[in-house]
Amino acid sequence: MQRRQFLQSSLAASAGAVLSTAAPAESGARQYYELRRYHLNSGPQQKLMSAYLENALVPGLNRLGMNPIGVFDLYLGPETPTIYVLIPANSAEALATSEARLSKDEEYLRAGEVFLRAPAKEPAFERFESSLLVAFEGYPKLTLPPVSANHGKRVFQLRTYESPSVHDHQVKVEMFNSGEYGVFERAGFWSVFYGDTLIGSRLPNLTYMLSFPDLSEMDAMWKKFGADPEWKKLTASAKFNYESIVTNISNLVLQPASFSQI
Repeated sequence: MQRRQFLQSSLAASAGAVLSTAAPAESGARQYYELRRYHLNSGPQQKLMSAYLENALVPGLNRLGMNPIGVFDLYLGPETPTIYVLIPANSAEALATSEARLSKDEEYLRAGEVFLRAPAKEPAFERFESSLLVAFEGYPKLTLPPVSANHGKRVFQLRTYESPSVHDHQVKVEMFNSGEYGVFERAGFWSVFYGDTLIGSRLPNLTYMLSFPDLSEMDAMWKKFGADPEWKKLTASAKFNYESIVTNISNLVLQPASFSQI
């Protein structure tokens, strides 16, 4: 067996093993997400990466049955330029084997040739990181903002909550499933996805994405969120406030690429 095939099959097997213990039997309806972070240098890399994503990766993943694909530029946060790519799938195996399947897609290889064969002296990107997430039981599938289909004005907030222990992490996930989604909805946010990180850095943690028309709307919505009676009830509950179950929050603001499907 070739090394690439071995790595792909090993990743699929390990992801399957994690999910068999992390997700209940009825979790077949829950989606899985790969969240990529491409770190770039300012200049030619940005143009090359954008062309690759628009003309090769996004349509290639669509042909594999993965859609919609989100592509976002980091607007507020550290280490710019950084591009985030959100890939939803119906199984962890589909994500683990996507690279191998794309390597057999002639249209993908042709459209992405300049990027894929960039010389070592002029690399197409610096590094990329990848996390594997499973959708929360209470929010099993990605939801598009209502303006995405027409590429309407929208910005996104990507938030990651780290917890001090696996138990506290599970309690925080339960807090979302106990009514927090409704608080976001009443405040006017467009929820995109809520995911439990299975493979990635700084575990245990969860990541979710919200959307809204612009930054001023975001600030107004968070004020409504904090004043919501259901949110006050949740935060006052001894079940959820017995200690600091979230110890660190990463908060990023993203702008969608012109060709982003989310």
